Amino acid sequence: MLRHLANTAVGRRLRSSAAAGGAGLRRMYHERVVDHYNNPRNVGSFDKNDPSVGTGLVGAPACGDVMKLQIKVDEESGKIVDACFKTFGCGSAIASSSVATEWVKGKQMEEVLSIKNTEIAKHLSLPPVKLHCSMLAEDAIKAAVKDYEAKRSKSNSSQEAPVEKAADA
Repeated sequence: MLRHLANTAVGRRLRSSAAAGGAGLRRMYHERVVDHYNNPRNVGSFDKNDPSVGTGLVGAPACGDVMKLQIKVDEESGKIVDACFKTFGCGSAIASSSVATEWVKGKQMEEVLSIKNTEIAKHLSLPPVKLHCSMLAEDAIKAAVKDYEAKRSKSNSSQEAPVEKAADA
């Protein structure tokens, strides 16, 4: 349904610009955005209760975009072995999510924290009015890492607690 609406809106805009005597049809989105929108990579979700999964859920109240990005981490190496997303939003938000999941796979946790929204925006050639989409992707990555680390520290502290109680007895 969303694609149908988007295609209808794009078709109307292209027809109206051609009818207005436009010499060349101008694209609304860069081809990378269109590619990631039409063929999004890593759509889906993991079990949020899995201790090896970190979940970042972020939104932009101004436009209504909501992005959930999840990472699955190899606990021994600290490397992100898989990533997925679900995004409710415009084509730029979906494309930013898709790119973010591709970029985090195979990287160390510390490494993905250095991914900046400006890099995503540049890669997708996002116009200034769509920069908030790449900001959401950066925020979602950071939130997923933070969630994973919080789970890990909670898990570590719960494993240490019985040992301390046994020592007190």
